[in-house]
Amino acid sequence: MAVEEQEIRSGTVEELAETVSDAEKREAVHAVRSAGDALFTWDYGRSRDALSKLYEKAKTSMWNVSADIDWDIDVDPWKIARDPNNPLNTTMALDRAGTPFEKLSEDEWFDLGAAQQAWVLSQFMHGEQGALICTAKIVEQVPWIDAKYYAATQVMDEARHVEVYSKYLSEKLAHEFPINVHLRALLDDVVSDSRWDMTYLGMQIMIEGLALAAFGFQYQTSPDPLLKQITRYVMADEARHVAFGVMSLKEAYQDLDAAGVRERQEFCYEAAVKMRDRFLGQEVWEWAGLPVQECTRVMLDAPMQREFRKMLFSKIVPNLKKLGLLDAGDGWLRQKFGELGVLEYEDWEDTGAEYERMQLEQQAAG
Repeated sequence: MAVEEQEIRSGTVEELAETVSDAEKREAVHAVRSAGDALFTWDYGRSRDALSKLYEKAKTSMWNVSADIDWDIDVDPWKIARDPNNPLNTTMALDRAGTPFEKLSEDEWFDLGAAQQAWVLSQFMHGEQGALICTAKIVEQVPWIDAKYYAATQVMDEARHVEVYSKYLSEKLAHEFPINVHLRALLDDVVSDSRWDMTYLGMQIMIEGLALAAFGFQYQTSPDPLLKQITRYVMADEARHVAFGVMSLKEAYQDLDAAGVRERQEFCYEAAVKMRDRFLGQEVWEWAGLPVQECTRVMLDAPMQREFRKMLFSKIVPNLKKLGLLDAGDGWLRQKFGELGVLEYEDWEDTGAEYERMQLEQQAAG
């Protein structure tokens, strides 16, 4: 039976418009208390063939930010901001009439678009540092040697992703934004949970799954050849990371009881709503001196923005279906995702299949 889409938000407009405080912006370090046992395993047998193959692929897929990216490519952020096909300028399709943007000159409007590009990439960078920390936790806490081996390669991948976005922001855009409050709250939740499978679920499936959808959209439509090059490298890594999460959690969740399943379904739903509400550019409006609450309301209600935020779940939903969480128990998560309007993606290609296809395409091209 079809589920009717509903208007669901993770907070009021006032709460969604919140940004980090001035004091927090001045802090160089953000501490999160994390618990959990560090697990040694004395079983060094290689019993998980799929993880072993992924580990072997990871070892031969390392790339170097300094040597493999063509940093000589010129980037003009203001010219790119004026490109109607630029996916990072999420304000481009807005109807400005009757909004706080109406009084902006064309130059001010496109300056805002350039800032929007820097904001999106800044959030990618902050999210990649979250992935770096979470994957280091997985190395400590996962009980299987095959998973420890692979997770160790992902730690290096995530460090490289933080490095490449930091370098692009500082050298090409000369503008970096602080972490969005909603993204930080989600990262805090994932890092602070003591259970290794929740780290997997929050980072490998939810956050990285959403990022993979955003990267795919960016790769297809970005007018910036340097950013396309960076995104292609990052996408290949991220597809492998999400596939790793699906492989590991399918095994871990085989014997999970009903209460444990429901807890994880509720976590996925809450994380989904939080992530959807983070793509509203709150820090950009604050930087530009615009009324943040009014701008946040415009972004929430704009039809194209609503569809873009749904599209970000095109990787998450099929992966959760493959894990069995979408329909487990009484189908609670299916009902909730139906209310969010994202069930249209349930039969899209899951990341394991996507990664295999990407490898075949790469081999054919090579």
